[in-house]
Amino acid sequence: MAALIRRCFSKIVLRSRNTNPVLYQCSRVFSSEIVDNTGNTEPTVPDWKPPDNETIEKTRARLVYQSRKRGMLENGLLLSSFAARYLKTFNEKQLKLYDNLINKPSNDWDIYYWAVENKPTPEEYNTEIMDLLKEFAKNTVMESRIRQPDLEQM
Repeated sequence: MAALIRRCFSKIVLRSRNTNPVLYQCSRVFSSEIVDNTGNTEPTVPDWKPPDNETIEKTRARLVYQSRKRGMLENGLLLSSFAARYLKTFNEKQLKLYDNLINKPSNDWDIYYWAVENKPTPEEYNTEIMDLLKEFAKNTVMESRIRQPDLEQM
């Protein structure tokens, strides 16, 4: 498999002027569905399922990590600060709502736009946690949120 990946990557690099055929060929090798650069087919994102039999402490720890490691700076800063302030006070129901909010949508920009009220929040995510996140995003106390909060030692 590693040789196949190297061969695919070398073809992409060598043919940098016209990568579409090579990317198309490589996607056929690595995907159950063909995805090309013309946008004819989108890759499928698997449905999110919450972990089974997870303790409340483990859920909190996982959500702290997932709030910090978003893949986009805006949500990383917003959600990590939010989690540092509120996650330890959430009950089990609120933790499930927050888990659903940050893990179920397939596009992180949607979460950000809902939180800053740039787009309307879908009914499924319009919960008490989203209301709290929207209020937190307004930052009415003008606190500095230019870096993620320090992690607490457990």
